[in-house]
Amino acid sequence: MSDGNNVQGNEEKDVLKTIESIKASGSLTDIDLDGAKKGEDVKSEAKPQSAKASEAGASSPSVPKKGGKEKKPKKRKMTLMTKNAIAGYLFILPFIIGFVVFMVYPLIESLRMSFSDVNIGDSIGGFSMKWIGLENYNKALRVDPIFVRALTEEVRGMLLDLPATLIFSFFIALLLNQSFKARGFVRAIFFLPVILSSGVIVGLELNNALVQGVKDAMQENANTTSITAVLERIFEGAGVGGGMFNYIFGLIDHVYDIAIASGIQIIIFLSALQTISVSMYEAAKIEGCTAWESFWKITLPMVSSMILVNIIYTIVDFFVRSDNAVMTKISDTMIDMIDYGFSSSMAWIYFVVCMLIIGILTAIISRLVYYYE
Repeated sequence: MSDGNNVQGNEEKDVLKTIESIKASGSLTDIDLDGAKKGEDVKSEAKPQSAKASEAGASSPSVPKKGGKEKKPKKRKMTLMTKNAIAGYLFILPFIIGFVVFMVYPLIESLRMSFSDVNIGDSIGGFSMKWIGLENYNKALRVDPIFVRALTEEVRGMLLDLPATLIFSFFIALLLNQSFKARGFVRAIFFLPVILSSGVIVGLELNNALVQGVKDAMQENANTTSITAVLERIFEGAGVGGGMFNYIFGLIDHVYDIAIASGIQIIIFLSALQTISVSMYEAAKIEGCTAWESFWKITLPMVSSMILVNIIYTIVDFFVRSDNAVMTKISDTMIDMIDYGFSSSMAWIYFVVCMLIIGILTAIISRLVYYYE
């Protein structure tokens, strides 16, 4: 073995001498020499890359970044939902400011008055309040013969008119959403009752002697027997009449009031219908859906959120309109009788009843509402 090693060592020496002589003569470049030397390091290059990386990471110290400061993480950009939320809050900010500045203090004072006996002109502030507890509420609910009856009738009338108003406004919105000539003019006609029923027009109508005379003349010359009364007697004679027929005839008798109260609801439904993509109807038509199926599967679910909005608006609008018997009772008690405590208690009872109805209907309808992104 030793002789073999000596022979191999002599051969390596001869090779090195040959390479040095060739390099000295200039026929072999440094690059080729380096390549020959690299052949001796084949074993070292055969190491796994992961081992080399671990050795390099362990041996080389961490190089600090320029300036010696770590790079700060980038700020996360606002999402579209966040931007829309901020825009919504900016839109309602004027109302919030006005409510806090002009409405919060009067509400607190009204609540205090409902538990007090208010005397006008007894103090420097213009009135004085004496705490009497629930006496005003007891008077409104148990003693006064008008308030509870008027409240019950108004709630009943609202519950009966609410479905009719929503159905009528939705039906008209579907018609106005179709393409036809003079569509803008027809839309303005259906919104005209909202303008005519505004506070200024109603005040002019009540205080104008000419308008009042025209109304009296129309009532005197009009036929006292309505078509619905004739139909109702015919059905009763045939033994067909009943609760549902009476409800329908009642709606027909005051369809004008329903039309007047449907202007805002028509606009809300119309805006919801215009947000539905036409491609959804086209895809449904390709799949073989009829117009009736598209209505129940596409139109109604997509506008269901606006149904809830219109329910809340209709309830509030019905409870605060000018011909409301409860509002008239509260106003007469406050202005004519100058009884601020009693009128405040009736107003708060009316407010609580209104909020309870809105809360119950919202809890029921919100389960059926379809929200989409």
